[in-house]
This record gives sequence, C-alpha cells and structure tokens, in this order.
Amino acid sequence: MAIEHSDRIFKSIRRIVRAIDLRSREVARASGLTIPQIVVLQGINDLGEVTSKTLAQHADLSSATIVTILDALEKKQLVERYRSGKDRRIVHTRLTNDGTAVLQSAPALLHEDFKDELAQCSEADREALCAAIEQIAEMMNAHKLDASAILTVASVPK
Repeated sequence: MAIEHSDRIFKSIRRIVRAIDLRSREVARASGLTIPQIVVLQGINDLGEVTSKTLAQHADLSSATIVTILDALEKKQLVERYRSGKDRRIVHTRLTNDGTAVLQSAPALLHEDFKDELAQCSEADREALCAAIEQIAEMMNAHKLDASAILTVASVPK
C-alpha cells in the first residue's frame, strides 16, 4: 500500500535528517565551521578562483546564502574576494593559505562509518542508492530548495 511506503520513507528521512544534524554539530565542534561553510570551501577548492553564481550552482545553495557564507569565511580570513581585472562587475573568490589549511584538516562531512559501509557495497548497489535518494529528492521538489535549510549557517559555538 502506498501510504505504508510513504510512512516508511518519511520515517527514514527523519532519521537521516537527525543523523545529519548530529554530524553537523560534531563537525562544527571539531572545526569551528558549519557544514555549509565547509561545502563552500570545498567548492572553491574544486573550482579554483570562482564567482559567487558559479559557486552557488556547484554547492546547491542560493546566491544569498553563498554571499552570507562568504562574508563569514572572509571575516575568518579563509577566503578573499576581488574584482576581475577584465570586468569590474565580476567578483571572484579564492582560498587563502589559511583556508586551504583549514579545509585540509576539516573532518569528513559524512560519518566515517557511513563511508566504510558505502565502500562495502557493490558499485551497482552504490548507484542504486544514489539513484533512489536522488529520485526521492526530486519527488519532494527538493531541487527547488536551498540546501542550507537543513545545514545550518548559524554561528558555531567557540
């Protein structure tokens, strides 16, 4: 019955949300950064010198959220923003040396137990898991949402 399945899925999603919340707190305590801040640092690291718009698309966050996160990271001197030499309207962001060091020492965003168990799965099972969770996200219209709603951008306790 479809209702039973939707109840099971909802319960599983709630458990996932709780696990992400707990991991987010662990990461914040260990690194002094929120998960969205680490995601943005990783995005800059992956893409190199990048515009906010491109970074927002890469990190699956809104442009407004990216600007807020970049403000916090710039205040911590982990990133620097500068205007393009070719077009002054364009602002690029790059990691500072401190940003690179912090990113290299940041804890994994997903718990190591999850990574270990995922690695134990066959490639076909990993693909099936990815496809199923992506399909659930699409069914929930999550592609229209800013991913930061669940990954807090609030200040991190010192």
